[in-house]
Amino acid sequence: MAKTEEFAVSLTDAEWRQKLSPEQYRVLRKHGTERAGTSPLDKEYRPGTFICAGCDLPLFGSESKFDSGTGWPSYFQPLEGAVGITSDRSLFMVRTEVHCARCGGHLGHVFEDGPPPTGQRYCMNGAAMKFTAK
Repeated sequence: MAKTEEFAVSLTDAEWRQKLSPEQYRVLRKHGTERAGTSPLDKEYRPGTFICAGCDLPLFGSESKFDSGTGWPSYFQPLEGAVGITSDRSLFMVRTEVHCARCGGHLGHVFEDGPPPTGQRYCMNGAAMKFTAK
């Protein structure tokens, strides 16, 4: 969760714990990372939309999904206005953290090693999202 911004969806810690599964809470609210290869969303390629597990905001369309070989769901671009970014200085390095624009939930990180047309790889935690098939 981005710390200095205010978001349209804002719940207390107790409300988040009640709304989310323990794994979703750990990832979305405590900046956790799921183990590689554990999310069924990594292999989800049906037409549809990946939405925030915290607030149901549409985040990524299936047309931007690709197999990065990393074990995490990966996309070359989010839907317009769906995500925000912050600097993540944990793990003794600087990475670009991606969070939900509506609730601030931690989704994952974006890297500059993705495919065309953007060259970006949004490496997301499947626990932070749900999938809605078309």
